[in-house]
Amino acid sequence: MRKTGIVLILLLVLLICSVPFATTPVAASTPEPDQKIAAVEPSGPTNYPQGVNPLTGRPEENPDNLFLPPAMVSISTFPPSARPQSGLSFSPWVFELFIGEGMSRYLALFYGSYPEAAVKDKDDVFSATPTPEIGDPSIGPIRSGRLPYESVRKLYNGFLVMASAYSKVAEKLNDFTNIFGSDSSGAGSSIKVADLQAIAEKYRGKIKITAEGLSGMRFDPQPPTGGKSATQVWYPYALLNQIVWQYDPALGAYTRWQDDADGKTFIQATDRLNGNVLSYENIVILYAEHHRYAETLLDVDLMYVNKGKAVLFRDGQKYDLFWTTRSDEYEKKTGMVRPIRFVDANGDPFPFKPGQTWVHLTPVGAPVYETTPWNMADIKDATLAWQQHKRSRQDGSGYWTVEFYQPAIEPKQ
Repeated sequence: MRKTGIVLILLLVLLICSVPFATTPVAASTPEPDQKIAAVEPSGPTNYPQGVNPLTGRPEENPDNLFLPPAMVSISTFPPSARPQSGLSFSPWVFELFIGEGMSRYLALFYGSYPEAAVKDKDDVFSATPTPEIGDPSIGPIRSGRLPYESVRKLYNGFLVMASAYSKVAEKLNDFTNIFGSDSSGAGSSIKVADLQAIAEKYRGKIKITAEGLSGMRFDPQPPTGGKSATQVWYPYALLNQIVWQYDPALGAYTRWQDDADGKTFIQATDRLNGNVLSYENIVILYAEHHRYAETLLDVDLMYVNKGKAVLFRDGQKYDLFWTTRSDEYEKKTGMVRPIRFVDANGDPFPFKPGQTWVHLTPVGAPVYETTPWNMADIKDATLAWQQHKRSRQDGSGYWTVEFYQPAIEPKQ
């Protein structure tokens, strides 16, 4: 009887081992919901409680950091060996922009909180991230500067960190620090958080930071009425650069997935510093005029825009709204500019959820529509899946597609 039991156990083990497991999508461990958001009161767009970050609507553990200018770091997402990046889970705002050849890049803003390497349990970190960063925390990989960075830098009254830039780009940028280094993977260099803070201290005297100067955002934990269901957002830059934002009700935020440059193996984005899943409370599709002067030389109109269209995804809902960087009373009085503001059709501030925001800078006119429900794990033929999903339509599904298109190269004058 005992032998029979042992044989049955062995057969069961062999059976389990023989079952093929799906290789996609590749999920990281689920993060714990942040209880701080639920306790946050509405704030903005002009007044924020003491110690509250005007870019997140959340209190900072070290309010003194709010007097340091925002750091904006150019971070690579190509080649895939650049992933997972370090420090993004601490960035209150990330701007993702198209840079040509089907690729995108991040300009990650750091303000209020600086990245930390959480090592409560090294085994947990290693299990969540194949190559976690243990020791002195750093941010990266850092890559070259791009023309749109200057507009974002001005609007958020900060400084840039990049790995140099093409000469025609560098001459248009101000208040930047170049970071150089070597990386055999080609992913780029990184900057230690302590060094980034030291650079911010140097700019403290040059760039004056006030809550009013970074004001304009309205935050409210309660979602507005009038939204449409938004379980998933598919943002394909190219066949081999597809982004999926998946709403997680337990987190009250969207988690990011990206294909492994193969169009079918979707991997959940994490932070190399701590293995945490990247989750953002607000996902923004910001429509702006793109100017493409060459294959990889583009700029985006963000300054002094009276009214542009935008789409916000928060709390599993989609909202149509507008954005502006026009000069209001503050700008006219001080001669300074403030961050991008988001408003409804009546021009009233539109509430974002307290927390972090990811912005996709998107060419004007890119369609947004609902498709049939889509499972990232079911893709066998990347090209066929791409074509079928773009053609599918199903109102009310909650599965949204942003049909990105590459701006045409403008003829030389």
